[in-house]
Amino acid sequence: MTALNKQALREAANAANIASWGQWESYKSHKGARGYEVKVGAKAVAQHCLKVDSAFIAAANPPTVLALLDELEAAEKRVDELEVKLETSDKLQDSAFRHGLQHGFSYGQTDNQAGFEQAIQAYGQQWKGE
Repeated sequence: MTALNKQALREAANAANIASWGQWESYKSHKGARGYEVKVGAKAVAQHCLKVDSAFIAAANPPTVLALLDELEAAEKRVDELEVKLETSDKLQDSAFRHGLQHGFSYGQTDNQAGFEQAIQAYGQQWKGE
């Protein structure tokens, strides 16, 4: 779903008159009719539905849609935050490795860990993980 569609959905949910919206309810319609109706207050908004479809329509009301959009927005924000942290940690790791090379550490090629340990100690103080 694009950001534009999410915004349009949010606007439509906010525009719904929740005060007159009432509670959605699904029930078997009058005798002789087939299927179920979904009502908002006294007005039927969907008729001749299967029971499972009417239950879904009843659950997809404006407050639920707004709550889902809020959760999606929060999750997207968290993903952005984690991507920034990942990029920062990647840069820190690369920088620590280069610093280690400058101080005698050769990745897997020597037994001298002093340069690596010195670099990790120096850079480890800058990075405080979650």
